[in-house]
Amino acid sequence: MAAKLSVAATVAVSFLLLLIPASLFFFFSSSSLPARLLSFSPCLSVASASDRPLKVYMYDLPSRFNLAMLSASDSDLSFPPWPDGSGVKRQHSVEYWMMASLFSQPREISRGDKTGADDGIRVVRVLNGDDADVFFVPFFSSLSFNVHGHNMTDPDTEIDRQLQVDLLEILGNSKFYQRSAGRDHVVPMHHPNAFRFYRDLLNSSMLVVSDFARLPMDVSYLRKDIVAPYVHVVDSFLDDDPSDPYGSRPTLLFFRGRTVRKAEGIVRAKLAKMMKGFDDVHFEDSFATGEGIKASTEGMRKSKFCLSPAGDTPSSCRLFDAIISHCVPIIISDRIELPFEDEIDYTEFSLFFSVKEALTPSYLLGQLRNFPRERWLEMWGRLKNVSHHFEFNYPAQKGDAVDLIWQQVRRKLPDVNLSMHRSRRLKIPDWWR
Repeated sequence: MAAKLSVAATVAVSFLLLLIPASLFFFFSSSSLPARLLSFSPCLSVASASDRPLKVYMYDLPSRFNLAMLSASDSDLSFPPWPDGSGVKRQHSVEYWMMASLFSQPREISRGDKTGADDGIRVVRVLNGDDADVFFVPFFSSLSFNVHGHNMTDPDTEIDRQLQVDLLEILGNSKFYQRSAGRDHVVPMHHPNAFRFYRDLLNSSMLVVSDFARLPMDVSYLRKDIVAPYVHVVDSFLDDDPSDPYGSRPTLLFFRGRTVRKAEGIVRAKLAKMMKGFDDVHFEDSFATGEGIKASTEGMRKSKFCLSPAGDTPSSCRLFDAIISHCVPIIISDRIELPFEDEIDYTEFSLFFSVKEALTPSYLLGQLRNFPRERWLEMWGRLKNVSHHFEFNYPAQKGDAVDLIWQQVRRKLPDVNLSMHRSRRLKIPDWWR
């Protein structure tokens, strides 16, 4: 019996001696430890993840994948401004603004560096992929679709297809892409037809999308991908400070745009018939020409409510034009997903109606005519407070749309890391599937 107790005591002492070095290791400050050790310490890396900028490695692609589509000179190495008069091409230009946020001189920065934590910088480009949290692929897939055969039957659409083939080859030869199977790669596909030939081959990557309507469920889904706002095409409303905000907007409900749409967008044609004959309703079928955009800018600023029905897909640029114009959005789309919804409560400044409700005779206009003035003023004030979150700037600014998109990428990282770490040790196909 005494011998057994002696053995047990010996084991206990030995276990305590093993614990002491570990406790001493965590006792010392992180500054006394090598950066490589810190990067492999789950407790320490998680604790420091939120107080340093997101580190992004941007692939150095030939300009034909991006800026050459904007510039007449393929050899122009400067970052060109987004061209004036581009019309609706601008609405899917998220890829351009994300690249712009990384285009300035990259920083030599290591994983343990907290540079930027105190000055509002929340994303930084790194030169060494081994130091990166994520990898950005600056292929302008939306612009490529619009430039190279927008109607899908144009022979130039072959250029768009070949760019996709060439990009897949570049990624397939990248050690960074190979080691994660692309899981930590950010690929913009904001236009519903962007990367349409081979998008299924990037189903592991983080895709930046406008919605999920034309993307197969095994290619794109909310848990891994980022819903980004459209880039507004109407002018920003910077001096919206009337003495009587409610009275300064005589139009009750405003809509200006295409009424013949596909899928859920057929609701527009039905609404057009229902909205005829009302003096305080402006409902007009129009194209997004320069003059048309100017008319929409003026019309939204004079309206209390702006109609935002589904287009060819559940989402539409019209919602973000309304927000920028401080016109309370009326969202009619049963399957819409909204950007930054983990941070922004859209019910504070928008009204939602199902398609069935909107098509019920007299229901929609009845709700708007009886809407309390005080509640509208609250929503108008909230729109003024949140509209900067939907602005795209160069350089990017803290809290603007580009900054929030990168923060959405950051929030996907725990799932990305979990998926990568599990895949490295699994010996059989994932039994959860």
